[in-house]
Order: sequence, then structure tokens, then C-alpha cells
Amino acid sequence: MNYILFDGPYRNNLLPFTFTRPVAEIRVGILTIRQKWESYLEYTTTTVTEDYLSVKFPMVEMEENIMINASFLPNLEAVEQIKNLKHNQAIFKDEDVIAFFVKEGEEVSDFSKFEAVEFQGEILKIEYTWDIFSKNGAAIADDFQLMTASKTSQPIPSTVNAINPENIFIENGAELNFVTLNASNGPIYIGKDSEIMEGSVIRGPFALCHNATVKLASKIYGPTTIGPHCKVGGEVNNSVLFGFSNKGHDGFLGNSVLGEWCNLGADTNNSNLKNNYAEVRLWDYKSGGFAKTGLQFCGLMMGDHSKCGINTMFNTGTVVGVSANIFGSGFPRNFVPSFSWGGSKGFVTYKTSKAFEVAAVVMSRRNEAFTNKDRAILEHVFEETKTYRRE
Repeated sequence: MNYILFDGPYRNNLLPFTFTRPVAEIRVGILTIRQKWESYLEYTTTTVTEDYLSVKFPMVEMEENIMINASFLPNLEAVEQIKNLKHNQAIFKDEDVIAFFVKEGEEVSDFSKFEAVEFQGEILKIEYTWDIFSKNGAAIADDFQLMTASKTSQPIPSTVNAINPENIFIENGAELNFVTLNASNGPIYIGKDSEIMEGSVIRGPFALCHNATVKLASKIYGPTTIGPHCKVGGEVNNSVLFGFSNKGHDGFLGNSVLGEWCNLGADTNNSNLKNNYAEVRLWDYKSGGFAKTGLQFCGLMMGDHSKCGINTMFNTGTVVGVSANIFGSGFPRNFVPSFSWGGSKGFVTYKTSKAFEVAAVVMSRRNEAFTNKDRAILEHVFEETKTYRRE
């Protein structure tokens, strides 16, 4: 059986993160959504996504295919039901399709001819950007069980103050000394070849992915995920960094999500609570305006390759697009379009030639190449988001 992950109806709700990746490549918990499905299915998956992303994330179709909605996070009950699907059957949770079985070349415009199978169990769904941090605790717990089953943790060093140590797992090559790990409220996962520097205090649920670093005397409250090759310092609360991003200095990041290749300058702070304690509104790309989140706590949503200078201040519920560069005193507005250059005094267009030059340098420092596929994706995003910028 061939398994294909498709973006589903919530793809635009997950912008700016899905400007540069399929829904399946979103990281929530310890793993990306794709990695979760592949671990459960024990099978490599491919993707149905936007045309401009498909060169980097292609689909492989075979004679028989099960299509899976990537907004759903797998569990044993769902995977078992999916593996038992027959041709022209579809699994639904309420009004949303979780998965359906098609043969090669079949096009599906609606599910009226499918036999509907209702999924009765509980299943996590990533429908909005803020679900990435608000459901991160449950996702960390699920991934922790998945990744540590039948495995033995490396010993907790004698210098580490460990609370609830049976809920802490350390992979090979991780370095940590003279830190406090409190796993009373959720598991703590320390990935391969990662490092937690001295004096740091961490409360679970927490995931430090491979080759990531927590810098000296950091304070981290769960549920928080530090993705691969990230560097984090200062104070962090209930946030997710996808990978290759830095918040390397003092300052506060709370109830936030950072994509890949982001960098927050020293003493950058975001607000995650309005002064009047009112519900937070976030920029909604679908409606072209600010929409209710139902949340009292919501911070910064920052797309790939965006950066800010030292002492940057972000208002509650700020959305920053792809490849923006923010600097200067005062609060920038709550929505910063992709490829914007400036701050509270206004923005101009960040030219792609300059943005791509920076991206290539930044990625080369982590031994990653800025490829022609990456360039083409960002060029598409630049054109697609022109309407939001003042040229």
C-alpha cells in the first residue's frame, strides 16, 4: 500500500508556515507530522501540495493509494483503521476526512460515492497556527511514547537536578551538566548530540531535538519544542521552533511559533497577553483581516527566513511572513507581510536579490545549501504576497 499525505482544507489557515512547506512538514511535539505518520505506518510517504511546492515535495502515486489528511496527527487507533481501508472507503471525523483509498489515476472531487467510515476515537488536529503551540504538550507526550518505547535512556548525569527522572529521556551524544530538569508536568526529551548549558532550568513537557542547544542559564517552561539545530537562550514559554532558528540571547518568547532559519536579535521580547486581558486576534490570510483566536495568550507567528534586530518588541498576536527583516525602536504593526524591510516607522520591500544572498550565507553556516528549488519557492511567495506590501 502507498501512503500519500495531502494538505487538506486547513492549509491556508496555517500560513505563513505553509507558504514554504506542505502541512506534513510542520513540527509539533518532537517530530514533524510526516515523521509521525511514517513512524506509525512504517512506510515512507509522499505529498500532495501546492504546485509550486511539489518540485521540492513531490508525490509518488502507485496502483493503490491511501490519501491521508496531514492536519491529523496519528495514533494507534487511527493507523489501524487506515491500514484496513478498502477501495472507495473514506474515514471521517465529524465533517473532516482523515483518509481515503483510491486507485491510480482516480480523481476525487467529492466523497458522495465513498463508503463513509466514522472514526470514533480521539485524534489531534492542527487546524490553525496557534494549534501548533496550544496542542504541543499532548503531541510531545505522544511522540515521547513513540520514540522511547523499547529504548533505554542515557544515564542522567550526576550534576543534573532531575525531578521525576523516569519521565526524562536522553539520547546518545547529548551533553548537559549543572541544570535542573523538572518532568513533573510532562516528559522531557533530550535529542541526539544536543546540549543544555549550565544553569538552565527546564520544565516539561519539553523537547530538544537533535543538534539543538539551550544556552547558559536559560529558563524554559513547557510545553516547548526546540527543533533541530536551533539555539535558544533567555526565557521561553509554550513555544515551538521548527528548526535551524535562533533565539540565542536574553528576552522573552511566549506562546509563539518560529519557522526555519529565523533569528531573533538580543533582548527581543514578545507580548503574549493583552493589557486588557481581551481575546487575541491574529492576521488571517484567508479573510485578509484580523480574526478571533479564542485565546487569551498568543504571541508571535514568524515565517521562514525572517529576522529581527536587537531590542525588537512584538505586540500580542503578531504575524510575520516569510523573509521579513524587522529592526528599530517601537512596536512594529501586528501583521508584517513577507519580504518586508523596516519597523515601527514603516516598511519597504525587501528585494529578493538581497534576501536570497542572506539566505545562502545563513544556510551555508549550518552546512545546508540554498538550492534552486528553495529559490523558486521563495520567488513564488514574493509574487503571491505582493498585495500585502506597499511597493
